[in-house]
Amino acid sequence: MSTTTTLTPSAPTPDTTPPNRPPRAARQTWRRALRRDWQLYSLAVLPLLFFLIFRYLPMLGNVIAFRRFQPGGNIFGEYWVGLRYFKMFLNDPTFWNVFTNTLVLGALTLLFCFPLPIVLALLLNEVRARKLKRFVQSVSYLPHFLSIVIVAAIVMQLLSMDGTVNQLVRAAGGEAIPFLQRPEWFRTIYVSSEVWQTVGWGTILYLAALTTIDEDLYEAARIDGASRWRQTWHVTLPGIRPTMVTLLILNIGTFMAVGFEKILLLYNPLTYPTADVLSTYLFRMGFTSSNFSYAAAIGLFEAVIGLILVLSANHIARRTVGTSLW
Repeated sequence: MSTTTTLTPSAPTPDTTPPNRPPRAARQTWRRALRRDWQLYSLAVLPLLFFLIFRYLPMLGNVIAFRRFQPGGNIFGEYWVGLRYFKMFLNDPTFWNVFTNTLVLGALTLLFCFPLPIVLALLLNEVRARKLKRFVQSVSYLPHFLSIVIVAAIVMQLLSMDGTVNQLVRAAGGEAIPFLQRPEWFRTIYVSSEVWQTVGWGTILYLAALTTIDEDLYEAARIDGASRWRQTWHVTLPGIRPTMVTLLILNIGTFMAVGFEKILLLYNPLTYPTADVLSTYLFRMGFTSSNFSYAAAIGLFEAVIGLILVLSANHIARRTVGTSLW
């Protein structure tokens, strides 16, 4: 008599691995990469130390904006005063004057110094004579490598009473103008010098972005009968739009920290009504008047506004054009 054995399938073994837990090999990937490429990772040590020591550790000093600080005492202030210094500068008419000057100079700088490198890059992109193109590039890049002190000295020499500009004014039958002592001239002088110094360098980034545009797009546009202007509008500008948006966000982020060094070298008490900005005002409050807590409060206020501007610009750019820093 034969016996029939019935095999019953065994129950599946339950998976005891947590669903969100990465595999062990994946968890150790970064360790193997670190051991394999430690020479490359070691290159990041010095930059990280630089930012840690000179960028992040000084942020601890912002606490004196809320504490009474006295030179020679506790580096974090003697006692807590809360929002006293913020209320002081919000009620100070001088502060609102320098705040307005900061907004005006920042807006003028952004208005002229942001689009002009794009225009110059588009013009250079159309130049076919290599020697002429290189000459224009070299001449426009050169001012960027000059020190701010040298640039300020050149501006003062050109605009002095016996400078080149006033000599031309006298040659035309006019009277010499004290440009550097007239408040109404300061914004024009500052923005003009900033354009001269920065436009050529900013063009480099756009010229690099132009090289990434596919030539087939221009060929297709020519086949469709697009003129050179239409090709620029529909092919070139969309091709460099990510670079434009990124640089615009970065420029907006530095909107409030407008030209401290150059303004400090060019301005004087006669031009304070239009030249004094937040950075120079807090410099005078901190180092001339030795009111470090008040200066720290102004600097923190400036930094918060800059953070709000860059976050807002990044959000608007992401929602409107689909390009952002993060």
